Amino acid sequence: MIALRVTFIDDILNYNSLSIVGLQKNTGKTECLKNVLARLPLDRKRVAVTSIGIDGETTDQVTRTQKPEIVLREGMYFGTSEAHYRQRRLVSELIDVSDESTSLGRVVTARALTQGKILLSGPSSTSGLQRWMRDVRRQGIDLAIVDGALSRLSLASPAVSQSMILATGAAYSINMSQLVQRTAFVVDLINIGVTNERNTTLLTPLDKGVWWIDTDGELHEMEAVTSLSQQVQFHGMERCSTIYVAGALVDSFLEKVRKNKSLKNVELVVRDFTKIFVSPQQLRLFEKNGGNIKVLQKSKLIAVTVNPTSPSGYVLDSKVLCDKLSQAINLPVYDLLKS
Repeated sequence: MIALRVTFIDDILNYNSLSIVGLQKNTGKTECLKNVLARLPLDRKRVAVTSIGIDGETTDQVTRTQKPEIVLREGMYFGTSEAHYRQRRLVSELIDVSDESTSLGRVVTARALTQGKILLSGPSSTSGLQRWMRDVRRQGIDLAIVDGALSRLSLASPAVSQSMILATGAAYSINMSQLVQRTAFVVDLINIGVTNERNTTLLTPLDKGVWWIDTDGELHEMEAVTSLSQQVQFHGMERCSTIYVAGALVDSFLEKVRKNKSLKNVELVVRDFTKIFVSPQQLRLFEKNGGNIKVLQKSKLIAVTVNPTSPSGYVLDSKVLCDKLSQAINLPVYDLLKS
């Protein structure tokens, strides 16, 4: 397991940004962040870290369970709110106070001059997070790490970070088979392939509506339609090869496409996996009918971590869980407390 952990960290170093996201509260996301921060080679990379939630509390404010504290090493950069910056237990150099405001004050960026503990509560929006990451890169940061909040898979979007680690565990489901299936489905979505270069060029500038490309490569807009519209008409789309949904892809739209005989074998494109809100059943039916889903942008899933203990105290067999999940997703799976 030690060799695997070295590879895990080395993989992170191939990217300039990393999101750590959890499928549920208490799946070990903060423990994963703690583990990563302790092992990164600071002599090779300049590292900055922030959170879109509040991280570093000793007790979870929802479940009242114990949480690991965030320890920063000397030389690490961090972004947190003014309120939590004042509570820091380390010596730091102030780098920037941004215009980005949160409920706990403006976002402060600083560099740790000593090792110590910190509460992380950074930008509260995806756009604010993107601005913070751009700002720290101008400070010469090689790797920006974002610790996500509950169910904020949007933080794993390629628009935010190049790579990601997914945390799952008994808090997501205490039924091991269900846990493996549900996690594997999310991993399948993350691993959806990128569409062809022509589609990428045509569709990337479009951020609203539903569009389609005909067999001659011509782009058309479906007027006044989103994937959430109740009345979706596919008239005149007999030569459609690709449909692009700029917003959220939901079950009802996927079902309408599947049931339209003229759209058999169509490629359905979304911006990235965080825009997909469909059930495993509808996705299987769509693919069985000859359709397939592609994305414009894809981030690299580096690893999956598990916390086999639920907040209620129910404990799954860690080794069995890691083995079954790893086999299902064909990726390394780590219980970081056992490794």
